[in-house]
Amino acid sequence: MDFLAPPLCQCCGLPFSFDSGEEALSCAACLDNPPPWRQARSVLRYDDASKRLVLALKHADRTDLAPALARWMHRAGTDLLKGCDLIVPVPLHWLRLFARRFNQSALLAHELGRIAGKPVAANLLARTRRTQSQGHLHRTQRFGNVSGAFAVRPRQRAGIQGKTVLLIDDVLTSGATAAECSRVLLKAGAAQVDVLSIARAVLD
Repeated sequence: MDFLAPPLCQCCGLPFSFDSGEEALSCAACLDNPPPWRQARSVLRYDDASKRLVLALKHADRTDLAPALARWMHRAGTDLLKGCDLIVPVPLHWLRLFARRFNQSALLAHELGRIAGKPVAANLLARTRRTQSQGHLHRTQRFGNVSGAFAVRPRQRAGIQGKTVLLIDDVLTSGATAAECSRVLLKAGAAQVDVLSIARAVLD
């Protein structure tokens, strides 16, 4: 397992190959096009080893992995958890949820909330349309695929006004899903959004 550790981009959590000594340093992508979230952190580099873990959780009913993965996420996201008011998982469309029977991000969010003693709002976000799998889409297509695909449930809006939200996802690849969810949360009244995932794609 390739665990991610500093030095990192302070915004997206991308690992740097050397330590410049500048704590507030951001990567070129974040400087060029800042994401809507404040900070994102991930536990592992998304490679063959971590992919097996993620796919086992998502598609092989290995829900028993969630507690251990959540403990890793707790360590990687300690600073984010200290300042968050609410933990919110990325939602699945109801058809995909029906087929899979569980939302892996919600499982991780509940375990993380239990460990950190933070409230979890598993039904705050809704996926309003069924999107294509992001796996075979290039970066631009990924952002287009999830555009307008999420919404805050009307009855949940009051609960996020002025709150710092920690968004939970399994993998951060292009950041399209996390960015769209973050925009929706901020538009609905959240003060700021941070992102925490099991793994993230890192280009060599």
